[in-house]
Amino acid sequence: MPNQTSVTEFLLLGVTDIQELQPLLFVLFLAVYLVIVAGNGAILMVVISEPRLHSPMYFFLGNLSCLDICYSTVTLPKMLGNFLSSHKAISFWGCISQLHFFHFLGSTEAMLLAVMAFDRFVAICKPLRYTLIMNPWVCTQMAATVWIIGFFHALMHSIMTSRLHFCGSNHIHHFFCDIKPLLKLACGNTELNQWLLNTVTGTIAMGPFFLTLLSYFYIIIHLFFKTHSCSMLHKALSTCASHFMVVVLLYAPVIFTYIRPASSSSMDQDWIIAIMYSVVTPVLNPLIYTLRNKEVKGALKRVFRNGL
Repeated sequence: MPNQTSVTEFLLLGVTDIQELQPLLFVLFLAVYLVIVAGNGAILMVVISEPRLHSPMYFFLGNLSCLDICYSTVTLPKMLGNFLSSHKAISFWGCISQLHFFHFLGSTEAMLLAVMAFDRFVAICKPLRYTLIMNPWVCTQMAATVWIIGFFHALMHSIMTSRLHFCGSNHIHHFFCDIKPLLKLACGNTELNQWLLNTVTGTIAMGPFFLTLLSYFYIIIHLFFKTHSCSMLHKALSTCASHFMVVVLLYAPVIFTYIRPASSSSMDQDWIIAIMYSVVTPVLNPLIYTLRNKEVKGALKRVFRNGL
């Protein structure tokens, strides 16, 4: 059934309506976007080009960097354009496409972090069987699976949102098209859409989160009972620290956004939280992994030294 709506475009009101701040915010977010692309692009480049990093851990890290580049590209270029434009419009299908790719990449990243936690669990708790369990074919299958699930999860939301009837205001109080702001503009019953958001997206988000916590629980228990050397304990935990920091950075704002009920007051705060997981997290991920990972730092130095 085709979409029955009188709205052909939406207006993204963005983060502020103060005109004097628009050029400053443009420069700020442009710098952040360039750092995201450069930082994650550098990690992706060394993971592909450096033979020493051809292992499951860095294979998944490359996937994470690719996701972060795409994730920020879904929202930031349009946001930057709106800072310099008085007409902040996005077409109806452009809005649905943005919603789709945002949830596709976001849910894929959440599941990928759980896969990375499982990789650390196998590496630490079953080191003798690590290369057998986490062989290249299994790693490729796991990565492909989370990308495919993420795509179809987002496709569900984009199809269900596109079938809503938008007959009134087309002003979105956000800097990109997301489900909750669009549901506020829809005419008619949106209970099914809200249920899908709470149940399916909640499961996609919280399921990997609890699996990640379970992996770390088993890692800690294993290290507590099997490791009697403080140096070995410190080395094992340090390999997990970067990943755990990324998990916290991603899930803290996501949980705050999607677990709480929608209200007028909470909607006013959504764009601030969205900045956290769509801008701040992608820019911090490469810094976290390079600052805490000697192998990545060494590979980056070798690549740039040879390039120069």
